[in-house]
Amino acid sequence: MSKPTDLVQGTLDLLLLKILALGPMHGWAVGQRLKQVSGDVLSVSDGSLYPALHKLEQAGWITAEWKTSELGRRAKFYSLTATGRGHLEKEAANWERLSSSITEVVRLKELEA
Repeated sequence: MSKPTDLVQGTLDLLLLKILALGPMHGWAVGQRLKQVSGDVLSVSDGSLYPALHKLEQAGWITAEWKTSELGRRAKFYSLTATGRGHLEKEAANWERLSSSITEVVRLKELEA
């Protein structure tokens, strides 16, 4: 049985791209924003977050730049690229279609025996 905090395989990229569509932010802030906007339901460990961000950077969907954080520390800030925005739109549409279909199946009324 899956736990509520488990992410459906393949959704982490979509979630990270969507969070970065809000504006540039460093990795820790990305994880915190995901947790915040999901009402503490979704969280991602550092061991999953940073490899995923690196993968998105390698794909050209985000860029990274070292800057000083609001606490005065050097941090890598991630930004969505134009290519990433296009990929996000495509994947968000796919997710909407898939999640809508799953919702329809889950809401099926059972026959009474």
